[in-house]
Amino acid sequence: MKDILILAESQLNSIAGISEAEVLFQELSEYLEPEDINQLKNVYFYSQSAHSGQFRESGEPYISHPLAVTGILGRLHLDVETLTAALLHDVMEDAHVSKTEISNRFGESVAELVDGVSKLDKMEFRTQADAKAKNFHKMLLAMTQDVRVIFIKLADRLHNMQTLEVVGAEKQRRVARETMEIYAPIADRLGLNNIYQELQELSFYYLFPTRYKVLKKAIKITRSNRQEAIKEVLGAIKQCLEEAGIDAKISGREKQLYSVYKKMLEKHLAFSEILDIYGLRILVKDVSSCYATLGILHNLYKPIPGKFKDYIAIPKINNYQSLHSTLLGPYGAPIEIQIRTMDMHRISEVGVASHWLYKNLDTNPDDLRMQTSQWLKNLLEILSNSADSLESLENFKIDLFPREIYVCTPQGKILTLPRESTAVDFAYAVHTDIGDRCVAVKINGENAPLRTKLRSGDHVEIITAPHAEPNSTWLTYVSTGKARSRIRHFLKTMHYEESIVLGRRLLNQALLSLKIDPKTIDIVQWERIARESGVNSEKELLADIAIGKYLPIIIARRLTLPGNIIPSEHLVNNPISILGTEGFAVQFAKCCRPIPGDSIVGFIKKSQGLIVHTHDCESIVKYRSNSDSWLDVMWGEETAKFFETGIKIIVINQRGVLAKLTTSIAKMGSNIDNVNIESDGAHTVINFTLQVSNRRHLATVIRDLKRIQEVVRINRIRG
Repeated sequence: MKDILILAESQLNSIAGISEAEVLFQELSEYLEPEDINQLKNVYFYSQSAHSGQFRESGEPYISHPLAVTGILGRLHLDVETLTAALLHDVMEDAHVSKTEISNRFGESVAELVDGVSKLDKMEFRTQADAKAKNFHKMLLAMTQDVRVIFIKLADRLHNMQTLEVVGAEKQRRVARETMEIYAPIADRLGLNNIYQELQELSFYYLFPTRYKVLKKAIKITRSNRQEAIKEVLGAIKQCLEEAGIDAKISGREKQLYSVYKKMLEKHLAFSEILDIYGLRILVKDVSSCYATLGILHNLYKPIPGKFKDYIAIPKINNYQSLHSTLLGPYGAPIEIQIRTMDMHRISEVGVASHWLYKNLDTNPDDLRMQTSQWLKNLLEILSNSADSLESLENFKIDLFPREIYVCTPQGKILTLPRESTAVDFAYAVHTDIGDRCVAVKINGENAPLRTKLRSGDHVEIITAPHAEPNSTWLTYVSTGKARSRIRHFLKTMHYEESIVLGRRLLNQALLSLKIDPKTIDIVQWERIARESGVNSEKELLADIAIGKYLPIIIARRLTLPGNIIPSEHLVNNPISILGTEGFAVQFAKCCRPIPGDSIVGFIKKSQGLIVHTHDCESIVKYRSNSDSWLDVMWGEETAKFFETGIKIIVINQRGVLAKLTTSIAKMGSNIDNVNIESDGAHTVINFTLQVSNRRHLATVIRDLKRIQEVVRINRIRG
């Protein structure tokens, strides 16, 4: 690109869109030094010239977009490097400016930021989902190198959402859904509260325009009545705080429309039943004043039980701190109160961006930086352990919606985990090696299964063994992206050779179903398919087929060439033999728990591999229409030693009966994985999860149990 001249400031008024530039620099001058403003003006001139002749879909000069993005970040009082990169964030992709030129003119740090924000390189993808996932994958990698990349990306997305009315309805919904699912939660996780709320509101508007308008109208109708109550409460609180000598800044606020809508959905409420639409925010000088204010308010108005949260003592995962309480105000209307210091309020608005403020807060944001650093480290683990971009996207989305619980390590350290987390999730949160080697857990001093869901306040101690390793069944109950991605990575690595063998068998069966002789596939065809699939070798492709990343029938069709087709009488398409030793590549469905001797069918499921069901399993009905994913399977002659199954035993409620049952099971050579007991008085129902070698072994176990006098009835249970 030809050299772009830096324009003199005297030319300012001749440039399209300059009124927005003047407004921007006036806003920035409120916190930047004059030399910083001059530097940014030069960057602006450069960017305006680079985008000369380019227009947005609205018809506005393209320069209006980087100006708006910079303004959004300027309102967060971010540093000059970030603002410089914001002004230049599209010049690499849209104006073909090289990274080297940006580095030479504006510095290496700015060039790295611009490169991190640049749009995905032009390349063809098989599906839109694949393109979205790869773009997201690239964004995450850039973010882990410098989190300021995501600040710019979020501001970029916010302005695009603010101007989304000029595009078609289908694109509006697609962009709004992506924003709601990915960008808004990232903003929340990083503590960028204002950006988070606006992204949510705009996404809600474009995803559900009718609901948005109806709800907005309903709130407008009730606003005047509710504001009278808020005004009365505000006056009473001001008076009490003044009498107590507490200097406070009090403001009323109306909840976001999406927040109200989400509460209606989650609690199945009509709008008329949502009472706490308005709230008060109280800002005081220090932490002691926060708690003093809380005491005064609880004396003034009755607090509603269960509605108090202390985020000062235990901050949220994005380092948000505040006291929350809901009070029963005048006329019985609940009012939500937030109490925090000015510094806490600033962090609640800018979150982790406080580290890159032009002038840092008086408080030290080390805790916030450390938490963000740990989160980004977890992201890197998820990226490195995920099989592909789609998987990393799904694992990351798991960690975007935490709804935290707080649990304690034996050393007294508090860990924040998503709700529904199990002991295995906790183990991986402590350290990857602890997760890999965990064999048991003590919760509040009591032994508990690893699948146990944790609750806030639990004291958790993980017991490890040096030769233990992850179990594929953990994937059925872990909640965190970090645990899920690590387990999958470990299992795939440990059983890589077995996956290659199974992948070849699956592909051969698919080829034979198309009347193609597998022996006729030559190296040239394998290299072509590997290249198109984005893998490095035939073995890697076969392993990916085994774990369900690619359907074997699809790969078989892409391998098809006219010369490969041979008469059907020369082909024999045998079922796939299931041995139970294939590791992660073959999973046995939890809904029916097949064991050798059962009639079985196989189903290839994306990103999970081959799932084996019993032939009469009720849950397979929903998969019937997808014929390409079904496979003929059969048990091999030499299967693994044990398979999981379940039995339900109804016994007369007498002392010592459980000991008799477990002794009988052990005598018949079966292991007990789990036991669940329910009593209704005269009878007790005992559900055992057992390890048996096949149906014949299970029948032997059941026959011996039936000899016990107290046993009334025994049934095999599938799920």
